[in-house]
Amino acid sequence: MRRWTERGTDLLGGPESEICGVGNCARAFLRYGYLDHPVVQRCLDWIVRDQKPDGGWYCFPGRASGSLDGWEGLAALAEVPDGARSESVRRAIARGAEFLLRHRLSVEGRRSYAPWHRIHFPTHYYYDTLVGLQLVARLGRATDPRARPALRWLLGKRRRDGTWAIDADHPDVDSTQLTYPLDEWPYWPLRLETPGEPSRWATLDALSVQAYLEREER
Repeated sequence: MRRWTERGTDLLGGPESEICGVGNCARAFLRYGYLDHPVVQRCLDWIVRDQKPDGGWYCFPGRASGSLDGWEGLAALAEVPDGARSESVRRAIARGAEFLLRHRLSVEGRRSYAPWHRIHFPTHYYYDTLVGLQLVARLGRATDPRARPALRWLLGKRRRDGTWAIDADHPDVDSTQLTYPLDEWPYWPLRLETPGEPSRWATLDALSVQAYLEREER
């Protein structure tokens, strides 16, 4: 955080930028209607340039593209209104969606990352399988066969009363697989609803995926 406060927007599309910061900030700015702001345009240009040959993105130097990092770049580009997408943005979206689907939305490395198989809310900085499903469904890829394992997972999470529950508070991490020390910064759980109980937010997110899927299947 110190670098952010010292360098300001230089980290939003500047030489020291990282996809986690640029992607999340650009996505938020776009949702608030700042598409034409020069800083947002610089962020989008940077995201397109920073996309890796495999179609993904990654935050930390020297590591392969990851599902989390891929989502952060792709989710930002997906916020650009369809009519305002340049050809380079469209190509980056297509390659990014292909990357996530190739990884079945949650396959990364040799070990399964447990938090990705739990449902959370809110999910601004965090990734899980439902987050990935919402994104590819919004981009019209919900019927892709490679999304079926994630869709089966989501259906299996539905409760008998037809709702879904949040599984865990944030931050929900597997400390054995982190590439950075979590105890360097203080953090506190963020709770809007009780894990394990019927959740309005989780249910809304899950039903949105089903709605996109049904629309594609017509």
